[in-house]
Amino acid sequence: MVALEVILAALTFIALIFITAPYGRHHKPGRWGPVIPARLGWILMESPAVVVFAAIFAMGDHSAGLAPLVLLCMWQWHYIHRTFIFPFRMRSEGKTMPVLVAALAVCFNVLNAYVNARWISHFGVYQSDWLYDPRFILGALVFFVGFGVNVHADNVLFNLRAPGETGYRIPRGGVYRWVTAPNYLGEVLEWCGWALASWSLGGLAFAIYTAANLVPRALSHHRWYRETFEDYPAQRRAIFPFVL
Repeated sequence: MVALEVILAALTFIALIFITAPYGRHHKPGRWGPVIPARLGWILMESPAVVVFAAIFAMGDHSAGLAPLVLLCMWQWHYIHRTFIFPFRMRSEGKTMPVLVAALAVCFNVLNAYVNARWISHFGVYQSDWLYDPRFILGALVFFVGFGVNVHADNVLFNLRAPGETGYRIPRGGVYRWVTAPNYLGEVLEWCGWALASWSLGGLAFAIYTAANLVPRALSHHRWYRETFEDYPAQRRAIFPFVL
């Protein structure tokens, strides 16, 4: 399963170098088959990461352990927000998402939830003192810093337009001073932190997949902004400050 996730990461990265994932500002109606409302699409495609993860975790031999429970809470902290809070804050009136995109995301989230939940609640062995291990402490710190960057970036985007306004503007402030897609940077940081905190191959595979998925999308965003706004800040990079 871990090997499959790494293979999917490689295939996803190669595909997204040539094809921009057709959702959000890059969605062109009529080109990718049937569509559903964007808010519904987000909830459907993210919900397996909450539900499947919890179900697989509960079946593990070590599911009652303190350290596995803390890791469970970290995972659910991200995905409950992503599934049940973020979609209702996004301004998605009139926006749609291809059913194909949502279906592919559901398949990946089922696989990823199984791999990570099975490890931390069954195959992995975490004693309570794991919570004092430098790897866990540093990983948790990186995870929550990434979450903070992600949420702040989303808040900037949500506040760009007044209610009823449409169109796009240049986001400014926070990590937007340095990169076009700090929300993606935050998510990459989160799952790198998770990989370190869980010290697992499943966590590492997810971190690799996250970067393979979001780095090409950040590059697409960056090109779009530069093509759309003549005054777009020249010093900004796509996702990693001063680097890319």
